[in-house]
Amino acid sequence: MSRYLLVLSGGMDSVTMLHEYRDSIAAAVTFQYGSNHNKREARCARINCEKLGIEWIEIDLSFMGRHFESSLLQGADAIPEGHYADDNMRSTVVPFRNGIMLAVAAGLAESRKLDGVMIANHSGDHAIYPDCRPDFIASMGRAIADGTYDHLQLLAPYTSLSKGEIALRGKNLGVDYSLTYSCYKGGEHHCGKCGTCVERAEALRYAGITLTDD
Repeated sequence: MSRYLLVLSGGMDSVTMLHEYRDSIAAAVTFQYGSNHNKREARCARINCEKLGIEWIEIDLSFMGRHFESSLLQGADAIPEGHYADDNMRSTVVPFRNGIMLAVAAGLAESRKLDGVMIANHSGDHAIYPDCRPDFIASMGRAIADGTYDHLQLLAPYTSLSKGEIALRGKNLGVDYSLTYSCYKGGEHHCGKCGTCVERAEALRYAGITLTDD
């Protein structure tokens, strides 16, 4: 059986993938890159890995928070409110974030003699985030294969799915979404107004999931 390293943020999508593909995931890696919600997401990532008995790795990429331009790195007040379809959400792009994380993950996976890397991008990301789109994933997959001796794979099985469809999968798997975090403002509770909160709420409604304290 092939064994993979999952890039795990601690949000709904990557936690669902952790549960769905648990038998193929040898380890999961969470990156601390300085975003408002990084620490709360990382806690959820760790808890879910502990529940499933999957090794959790945390890697510091804090240079991104110091040197990159994004409202996601500038505090809660900088985060725009609205839907991902709104033009103002473009400010939340962290330049080449997934490219950097996937490059590190590929090196980590090859060092551990694994077969590849998994990432949980989905179709709702495509409008705003260029490093979540199918063309980028395909290009990065070729780069990872070409740049590793054993031609590691990049798997992104949620690329064509909506967040609602992912939530429905998670519901069928028994995923506890109260142990996930997504709010871009990074507060104790989800604000309900930023793009990722709006999309999260829509996905939970689509799947018929009610969380009492979100």
